[in-house]
Amino acid sequence: MRTRMLIALLCGLLFAVPAALADDPFRDDHPERYTVQRGDTLWDISERFLESPWLWPEIWHVNPEIENPHLIYPGDVIHLVFVDGEPRLTVDRGQRTVRLSPEVREEELEPAISTIPMEAIRPFLNRSRVVDEETLEDAAYIVAGEDERVMATRGDNVYVRNLPDDQTESFMIVRKGDPYVDPDTDRVLGFEATYLGDARVTRHGDPGTAQVASSNREIRAGDRLLEAPAGPIRTTFQPRAPEDDVRGVIMDVMDGVTQIGQFDVVVVNRGTEHGMEDGHVLAVYKAGREVRDDVAGETVTLPEERAGEMIIFEVFDELSFGLVMRATRAMNTMDIVRNP
Repeated sequence: MRTRMLIALLCGLLFAVPAALADDPFRDDHPERYTVQRGDTLWDISERFLESPWLWPEIWHVNPEIENPHLIYPGDVIHLVFVDGEPRLTVDRGQRTVRLSPEVREEELEPAISTIPMEAIRPFLNRSRVVDEETLEDAAYIVAGEDERVMATRGDNVYVRNLPDDQTESFMIVRKGDPYVDPDTDRVLGFEATYLGDARVTRHGDPGTAQVASSNREIRAGDRLLEAPAGPIRTTFQPRAPEDDVRGVIMDVMDGVTQIGQFDVVVVNRGTEHGMEDGHVLAVYKAGREVRDDVAGETVTLPEERAGEMIIFEVFDELSFGLVMRATRAMNTMDIVRNP
């Protein structure tokens, strides 16, 4: 059976409508029902009904008559209903393919839809690291390749020094990237550890031997080995506003683009030390530019303008990675992020 992607729609109970939802949260052009399509995400569907898609868990109504209401699949039908006079969204199971084998009767379903487009963030999950300089300096490192090769790729052996004493075998190969500098304090919050591939230690020692199991670019002497993350890649996110007040800035954008748009991955200067968690939704505001007021003879700063929303999907100590889910105008580094 295919792996099912759980989506964190709710905590298992009917959510009470908070004060923030006292006004009508639904779009004026919302449908009364919607049939889930292959390729949809929870965010996409929420946008059809709600002004603020991340409020989906607040108005979800569990249907006790269906099995596992925590999952939504292509073919399911989302309905707008009223429960005790309050608007709620609920799901009715649609028709899905069931395959039966001669020996074992097993139901095989399409995977449940994900909260956000996983293809946009998959390269950054469990492979992207933000580490301090000391961690990189203390990590195991490649000293040479076999047969005097300057660079190594998949299947090649490399010689490694400074391996840990715990006989760890699985590592990810990284290269020290640019520093992330907090524009508010000018402090270095960490360094990007650029993912190069995976390696498996075949002989411990000093130097030890490792085989490159996979690579996405050439590997050379000086590249570091960090212990590979344990467990499966996370695919579930519960979109919600942060509990604490958040105000930060976009420090960087991945893939070298200059203007930021929908589904771009960005780095913000707020992390676990500031109460950030994966699933937190932040609004992005264009920083107000300074203009000259010739009438008053002074310089004034224009108001901030809302430019979109992002969802945080990977959190480190002092910074986080976020995926831009909606962009109403072009964004740039140094734009402001805060509670939605």
